[in-house]
Amino acid sequence: MRYFFHIGYHGTNYSGWQRHPKVITVQEVLETALSNIFKHAIAVNGCGRTDAGVHASQYFFHVDIEQKWDFDLFFRLNKVLPDDIALFDIIPMQGLPHARFDAVQRAYDYFVHNYKDPFLSGFSSLYLEPNLNLDKMKAAAALLPQYNDYRCFCKMPDRNDNTICNVSSAEFFVDSKGDRIRFHISANRFLGKMVRIIMGRLLEIGTGKMSVDEFENYLIQKETPKIIIPAHPQGLYLSKVTYPYLDLSPRTSFLATLETDWITV
Repeated sequence: MRYFFHIGYHGTNYSGWQRHPKVITVQEVLETALSNIFKHAIAVNGCGRTDAGVHASQYFFHVDIEQKWDFDLFFRLNKVLPDDIALFDIIPMQGLPHARFDAVQRAYDYFVHNYKDPFLSGFSSLYLEPNLNLDKMKAAAALLPQYNDYRCFCKMPDRNDNTICNVSSAEFFVDSKGDRIRFHISANRFLGKMVRIIMGRLLEIGTGKMSVDEFENYLIQKETPKIIIPAHPQGLYLSKVTYPYLDLSPRTSFLATLETDWITV
């Protein structure tokens, strides 16, 4: 039978989601834990990839388990998983739904703080830029849903069958003090490092290194720039994954250190 597992993880200690040799990944930790519990090899299929150091406040993977179990799998798996990976739900599914290919929308949130704070380190990205022009950053972000070819925001676009992404929303929020920023973006799919590359460009606009017109020209020309500098990974969270048959609210609002009164800008 196929099951969807609803989890969240803090990605600082991992080289991304997908299993790779000689590094620790979230997928490897989960497969090892499940295999040890069931005493045979268990393979998991995730809803997407996240980069090294990137987090997920909501993530789904599916797994096929034929044998019945007579123990509390939810409790046992959470007990053996490290503190930076949490299981929220185990959902039995009918048929063979796919955690990756069936997802119709994904959302990411990117957090920035512009003052040094040891309690935000690892949870939000530090950019010592107290005078970011949020109006121009917002104007550039508003252009994103108007275009659907994101080749210019992908380091290796030719590795993809296509670079078409349907962005449904892209907006900024700021806290009441004006020193913490949240960028939210949702789409049917994302390319590798796409959100971090977009955020890097938006920060360049905020600091005056790039104009809104230059940003839009990238979208129009559909050309990959020679130099691409993605924003730091630690500020990025995969925050929502939606299926036609499954739409769960995130179990956690990221972390207590990030909770604040966000104001739309």
